[in-house]
Amino acid sequence: MQTPPDDFAPPIGVPEGLAPGLRRIVAPNPSPMTYRGTNTYLLGDTDLAVIDPGPASSAHLDAILTALHPGQQISHIIVTHTHLDHSPLARPLAERTGAPILAFGNAEAGRSAVMRDLAAGGLAGGGEGVDTDFAPDETVGDGARIEGVGWALDVIHTPGHIGNHIALGWDKTCFTADHVMGWASSLVSPPDGDLTDFMASCARLQSRRWDVFHPGHGAPVTAPHDRLDWLVHHRLARETAILETLSSAPATARDLAEAIYTQTPSALIPAAERNVFAHLIDLHGKSKVSATELSVNAVFSMT
Repeated sequence: MQTPPDDFAPPIGVPEGLAPGLRRIVAPNPSPMTYRGTNTYLLGDTDLAVIDPGPASSAHLDAILTALHPGQQISHIIVTHTHLDHSPLARPLAERTGAPILAFGNAEAGRSAVMRDLAAGGLAGGGEGVDTDFAPDETVGDGARIEGVGWALDVIHTPGHIGNHIALGWDKTCFTADHVMGWASSLVSPPDGDLTDFMASCARLQSRRWDVFHPGHGAPVTAPHDRLDWLVHHRLARETAILETLSSAPATARDLAEAIYTQTPSALIPAAERNVFAHLIDLHGKSKVSATELSVNAVFSMT
């Protein structure tokens, strides 16, 4: 995690123009995991796409609906992933507007085999919490194109933060949700998060040219490829630190988090522990570490 910049202080619940045909409304759910709150995006001039309606909040529902100008309507509700700060308001918004909800799938969609096994063994998700009740009206897979009046979005499946995570390409703009943010590195918390998938998704985004990223939290990322490079380097540096620490003695994910995340507030150490565990799963898959069992409380050692 990084220390958030102090210069992003948007008005909560007030639509702000970001580009022609694009506005952002920040939800009233600030926290150490969500920064100032969840970014909800309104795309279009007449028939609007709402990207990530946000948490269960009557105030935020009202803010979205009152943001509509005369002659505008909501035609699509698009959910990038099923964490509780992004998806729960989708159904109430659909009931008020009649717009369909589009997403990659439910809370378990897109999970890798190793994460399915961990979930079956009882490992629960951490971090922002998962919207287990979420069910889209329409599923959209990788490579799909969502089209409305005057706009079109390319669906890019970007698992890593969670298996059903998607990014949305709008020409050279990308709505990256929680995969790439400017204020912090993305949480990867098994069994929802998969670091192996996360790194592959970074490579997918790196393969296209982008001008700006609009994330799920925080300000626009105006140097997107630099940010992707930083994310990859950050993860590789974490991997190196984990391996160097393990070279001294076997350790648990919590031991490693406390040894490595020395500048992280104590309240965020559980999230750091999940991040370390994600690295350990990835390293286990690469046969660089071993454990008697693949669990968050296991003792890991170098192979």
